[in-house]
Amino acid sequence: MKALSIHPAYALEILKGQKTEEYRTWSTNYRGDLLICATAKKTLGTISGHALCVVRLDAIRALNDGTYAWVLTNLRYLEPFKIKGKQRLYTIEDQMIQSALDKIDRENQSPQFEIVWERYYEQFLE
Repeated sequence: MKALSIHPAYALEILKGQKTEEYRTWSTNYRGDLLICATAKKTLGTISGHALCVVRLDAIRALNDGTYAWVLTNLRYLEPFKIKGKQRLYTIEDQMIQSALDKIDRENQSPQFEIVWERYYEQFLE
């Protein structure tokens, strides 16, 4: 699966469903599932250096200022795992991601954010 490293504060907003667009100075032809990873930058109140969730990259809109709005939909939680981020899009083994997704699905038939947050994410806060 393709992955994208994002500043921890913005990655957390995506995880919480508060941010549905990511702004980049570059575009890609890729559309599909995207692993959202928080960069290793330590930021108080965020999670750094971990894969946090999967979204679907549905579209990219060119903006007037020369940047691009990446439209993110279909948020799915996963059990966070440590990851070394990279620039631009990069590939992470599907097996790592699928097992992290499956763990939440098995333990939470209909996961609500608060339950998933307390069980899986809160422990990683800086």
